[in-house]
Amino acid sequence: MANNSQSNKYFIFLELLFYVVLPYAIWKFGREPLGDYAAMLLSTVPGIIYTVYRFAKDRQFNVTGLFILGSMLIGTTVDLLSGSAEQMIWNNVYLGLFYTFLFVILFIVKQPISLYIAVDFAYLQGYSRKDSKALFFQKGIFRWFQLIQIVFIIRGLVMAGITVYLLRKFGIDSYGDMLIYKRVAVWVFSGILTGMFFYISVVVQKYTKRLQEKNEQNIKEPEVVTE
Repeated sequence: MANNSQSNKYFIFLELLFYVVLPYAIWKFGREPLGDYAAMLLSTVPGIIYTVYRFAKDRQFNVTGLFILGSMLIGTTVDLLSGSAEQMIWNNVYLGLFYTFLFVILFIVKQPISLYIAVDFAYLQGYSRKDSKALFFQKGIFRWFQLIQIVFIIRGLVMAGITVYLLRKFGIDSYGDMLIYKRVAVWVFSGILTGMFFYISVVVQKYTKRLQEKNEQNIKEPEVVTE
């Protein structure tokens, strides 16, 4: 338990360093010599490096990992093609809303990405993807993944709202504040999502236990043949 706590603190420190401290420092001290756009582009590099590191370390060669890597590559491409610092921020807002729209579509067609994240996690624990997927689509479990999908959608709207509000009120100078406020928002939503995934694991355990008990009750004891 202590090792998990230390590990979580270590990863929080790394996230804070690569997603907030280093980007903020590059933006703060790089604006004057490099210009807003170049400084903003460079400020994304630490986060990209850390994301690739975690991707390789966790070996997330699955739906979750491919989504993370694909999003990173698309985001980097959009940043490089933006042409200006302000346009780069707006393009990231549009991209975030696009992902949110995809989450809405997946919610409507009942293919929540949250479920596939759980399948990937279960696979890392040694469970078959096919069996986990079939289990998670059971009615009593599936609705919780849809609820998580709603949280993903809300998170996307909140992140876009924070960016638009700060950009319109304070302009490009608010980029440093965006890094801080958005990271705090990420942590808040991550806490909510982690709690929901944990609760789903409890629901799954109860469901499988009931199913096992039901199967045991349906097994008839063999008749004893006496001569």
